[in-house]
Amino acid sequence: MQHLKIATAQFEHASGDKAANLAIIRQLAGEAARQGAQVVAFHECSITGYTFARNLTKAQLLAIAERIPDGESMQALQAIAQEHDIVVLAGLFEKDQDDHLFKAYVCVDKNGLVATYRKLHPFINPHIQPGNQYVVFELLGWKCGILICYDNNIVENVRATALLGADIIFMPHVTMMTPSTRPGAGFADPALWANRENDPTSLRLEFDGLKGRAWLMKWLPARAYDNAVYVVFSNAIGMDEDQLKNGCSMILDPFGDSLAECRQLGNDVVTATCTPEKLRQAGGYRYLKARRPDLYADIIGQPHESEQKVVWLTSESAT
Repeated sequence: MQHLKIATAQFEHASGDKAANLAIIRQLAGEAARQGAQVVAFHECSITGYTFARNLTKAQLLAIAERIPDGESMQALQAIAQEHDIVVLAGLFEKDQDDHLFKAYVCVDKNGLVATYRKLHPFINPHIQPGNQYVVFELLGWKCGILICYDNNIVENVRATALLGADIIFMPHVTMMTPSTRPGAGFADPALWANRENDPTSLRLEFDGLKGRAWLMKWLPARAYDNAVYVVFSNAIGMDEDQLKNGCSMILDPFGDSLAECRQLGNDVVTATCTPEKLRQAGGYRYLKARRPDLYADIIGQPHESEQKVVWLTSESAT
């Protein structure tokens, strides 16, 4: 297994404007390639936009969703991969042959589709159905997995993906700066974004505080460390419909240390090198080997009533 250079990106997407978003993906993929990256990852629904979908009818969702691997965006991503000789990962809404809708994330190289994943815990629109399987695939000699946004908050998903052999888990998000029951959470004032050139300090303080990065750093490094995996976190920045997002896209190693992070108050891409030695040097590797599934296999696998409560999509978030 050779060293692998991966880039993670952040950008302000346009709601429903796939051409505009693909143009930015093309630009940032080119910048990643110039940095020496072999792979570049973008955020959840980076092709289509995200939060605007909460108000769409099924017919409207079907109009923007695409079939995989035959959709026009797949062809565009392949062209980008060919142009810059780089593997590209990006997200969009998917429809199957029976017009079932999913939140998808794809990996595309210059030869076409490498892997596709459907979000296990979607919630932005009731017409979107959950995926029903984990995905682990080989990429340039490394085993890779994908978990989208909320999927990563259920720790069993990360552990299961690691147990299936993933060395790297791509974690595309559109997250943070939303109401929650946790202390310090809440929406950020869009005026901070509009005034970012005149007052970048106030925006950075909000982005780095408990509404944003400080909360992220409570749990994201733990996912990497506990499972001895590289984590490639990609997040939107700027206005997502009526909500401000703070980016902070980063790559973490199996020790939970951040190797590279987007810090621009705008579109950005950074690159880090993944080295195979860390996969076994990190404590999480030993912890995985020390597991006692005879003690808890039945406990973890027992039936329960699943509940997914997202505060910012409910009346509880109204002010």
